[in-house]
Amino acid sequence: MAHDPRNLTDEMNDFLKDRHLASLTILRPDGTPHVTPVGFTWDPDTATARIITWSGAKKVRLLAAAGGGPAALCQVDGGRWATLEGHATVTADPEQCTDAVARYGERYGPAKDRGTDRRAIIIAVDSVLGRA
Repeated sequence: MAHDPRNLTDEMNDFLKDRHLASLTILRPDGTPHVTPVGFTWDPDTATARIITWSGAKKVRLLAAAGGGPAALCQVDGGRWATLEGHATVTADPEQCTDAVARYGERYGPAKDRGTDRRAIIIAVDSVLGRA
């Protein structure tokens, strides 16, 4: 079932705040999917998902080389699931990275210090599929 990311049910927003990991799917230059496990945070007010990572990660290199691209972020817990779809970009901006790390810390606990290698993947979510 498709949902408007700015008008999710309380149950769906709560599910997206629960401590779960997800899989991030982005595209390689040849169009094949690159799928990797990630921790992420969800901001229902801006329909934004954030992933913290580091400069050497394959997902960062793929997104940076393409100037961003389509992404799907899928969280599953038994019969509850949510897929956040949208456009992903990667940033090294210290302010955005600090914000993403702080949000991650609230959901998962303290993040490993990556110093200047810290990157954040920002997904502007335009569609949510799922059931919570």
